[in-house]
Amino acid sequence: MTEISKDAIESLLQKGLRNNWYMICPSHFVKEAPVSLRRCGFKMVLWRDMKGVIHALEDHCPHRGAPLSLGILMDDRIACGYHGVQVDTNGVAVSVPGSPGCALEGRKATKVFPTIETAGVIFAYVGDRLHPEPPELDLPEQISGPDFSHFLCYAEWKGDYRYIIDNVMDPMHGTFLHKQSHSMSFGDAVAEFQLRDTAHGFVFEKKGQRNVNFDWTEYAETGIAWLRLEIPYPKTGGPGGNFHIIGMCTPIAPNLTAIAFWRCRKVSDWQRDTWRFLYKNRLEARHWHVLEQDRVLIEQLEPDANQREMLYQHDLGLVRLRKVMREKAEAQLKALAQAGSGRAA
Repeated sequence: MTEISKDAIESLLQKGLRNNWYMICPSHFVKEAPVSLRRCGFKMVLWRDMKGVIHALEDHCPHRGAPLSLGILMDDRIACGYHGVQVDTNGVAVSVPGSPGCALEGRKATKVFPTIETAGVIFAYVGDRLHPEPPELDLPEQISGPDFSHFLCYAEWKGDYRYIIDNVMDPMHGTFLHKQSHSMSFGDAVAEFQLRDTAHGFVFEKKGQRNVNFDWTEYAETGIAWLRLEIPYPKTGGPGGNFHIIGMCTPIAPNLTAIAFWRCRKVSDWQRDTWRFLYKNRLEARHWHVLEQDRVLIEQLEPDANQREMLYQHDLGLVRLRKVMREKAEAQLKALAQAGSGRAA
């Protein structure tokens, strides 16, 4: 039986589980020039071809390791600026100008990250050697369907992405950290929680309280891991009923995380226009204020804070999610080891 060490599991979790789609960056990050970004333990180069379609490779020329992002765009390929080696969107070195016909030419030698651009961001699939082809990217209806209107809040926080996920999986923090918020000042400061399984994950919710405050969080995996919650809004908050939030976190480095929170309302016709006007003129600044409270606290957590915890009933949700992530990391590493490769990349 293959045994996987705790250090190996931690190393993989720190970089991010494999065989998932990840939110990489807002669409506007990538314009005419190639862009180099670190995500999930990789340095990626992203660029647009002549049709505006996004492509992503590991930012590493297979010849000498120079950054492809410093090369020259040639529509469906990048010519490395160091020696001119041309790598196409499939990761194949299609041309080696300095030595035509050499062993490198025609080889698939650079890691490819399949991409999809939607909901205002660029998503990339990060697979391991056993799973190079991506699953379907099934996003929640709040950011993929026609019945909702949404705004993207993107930021990069100095903290482990797992602390940010823990924060979202903790509805009770809203009652205290965000108690001055216009939308989180109601509800009982004492609560009991329960876990409820769903088709793609689970819901962590307060018993006997719904549509009062930050009452529940959902975790789901649908080709990509995401979090969802709802905040009840009074009529003064405009049309659309409850305020939906979809959250995703992507590790950049051990102490740096890319976060995306979509703020969504179920609206149509004139209500959609009203909601979008109201958000930009009254609500957006308040929402960034709430996020700032989270950021300040999370960035002050010590790297080993989660090793010195004394948890209680309100923490069942994050305990469950941590267990899910550990088990997935161990399963991925075991599969690679049994296939003859001990590396998760």
